[in-house]
Amino acid sequence: MSRHDDSGFALEAKVFDEPWQAQAFAMTVALHQKGLFSWGEWAEALSSEVKKPDAAADGHDYYEHWLAALEKLLAAKGFAATSDVDAYAAAWERAAHATPHGKPILLENDPQAHAPG
Repeated sequence: MSRHDDSGFALEAKVFDEPWQAQAFAMTVALHQKGLFSWGEWAEALSSEVKKPDAAADGHDYYEHWLAALEKLLAAKGFAATSDVDAYAAAWERAAHATPHGKPILLENDPQAHAPG
């Protein structure tokens, strides 16, 4: 049985299912606090993403849309080009595959980071 606070919300309720979701949330708040965008701009960007036809009816992909909204908003404002975000995401993916289980994933672990170029 769940305990509830005075408002009726369960006290054990998880807000985030994965650490990256909390990080995306915190990054959004921090970037707003730095003045990179207004809450109105953020609400419009997020709303546009979650209203897409491919959004899950049960909302399980909410933070994927959150992240997509943040990436698009930062690209639209000229703070982070989509190509740069995609390149870093690919580098992190390669680094994750190259990192031994139980070790921290570091961008330096990307095998292509050390390729002659």
